[in-house]
Amino acid sequence: MSSIRLIVSDIDGTILDQHHQVDPALIKLIPQLQEKKIPFILASARSPIGIAPIARSLGVHQEPIACYNGALIVKGAEILFEHSLDKDEIRTFLHRVDELDPSISINCYSGAVWFNSREDQWTQVEAAITGETPQIQPLSQTLSDDTLHLHKLLLIGETQNIQELYQKLDPQEFPQTAFYLSKENYLEVTAKAVSKRDAVLELATYYQVPLEQVMTIGDHFNDLPMIRLAGLGVAMGNAPEAVQKEAQVVTTSNQEHGVAQAIQEYVLPPSNK
Repeated sequence: MSSIRLIVSDIDGTILDQHHQVDPALIKLIPQLQEKKIPFILASARSPIGIAPIARSLGVHQEPIACYNGALIVKGAEILFEHSLDKDEIRTFLHRVDELDPSISINCYSGAVWFNSREDQWTQVEAAITGETPQIQPLSQTLSDDTLHLHKLLLIGETQNIQELYQKLDPQEFPQTAFYLSKENYLEVTAKAVSKRDAVLELATYYQVPLEQVMTIGDHFNDLPMIRLAGLGVAMGNAPEAVQKEAQVVTTSNQEHGVAQAIQEYVLPPSNK
């Protein structure tokens, strides 16, 4: 196995435990990675504001972060890579949503800003998880503002309604748009070119590291593309069985210091174990 020179990790269910706290065992390993000049990069469906405090607590805030599953990769205030939604397709899609269930919460993300047309139970739950606060304004205003590049939509609702919406989507009607479920009742919407796989490709190019020297770590289906791509793809012990089967390595769960264990075993030399 080639020596690992770049690590790209998911956040929720991976470096965070069930109480949304960063694994202290991982925090202790970051200085050793930095000493060896091995970047530890966070890649998540979260926004820049949602990722930034986690990066700071880990001590990796000087590195790029891949937000919205790679739709936006930033380093501080600098945009390294971005892929925006096609607003014409989004208008058509949102019309379908309104026909099915007007109560579905539609969250729009542009850079570090979270927009919603109303505050409801779903935005309250999301705000509690991410520590962010939505900017309330009409959806039509968000879509008509040409200065806003939309990087992601997040639709939240009752599980049955979100699942029904997802099943009814016709990919041929939205050739520039990708849809996936990040939770049973969370439907994420990004540009077709967006995935954690593409984010890893861009990050590997940025750092000039070959893919065989990249480790990726995740716990869910949206992590599979980057797990398949990397020289060493690691699934968490709490990942669904289908995700574990496609990983080269399965570590322990997020409750059992899984990321730290994988780094100790496959990245850091025996003397640091």
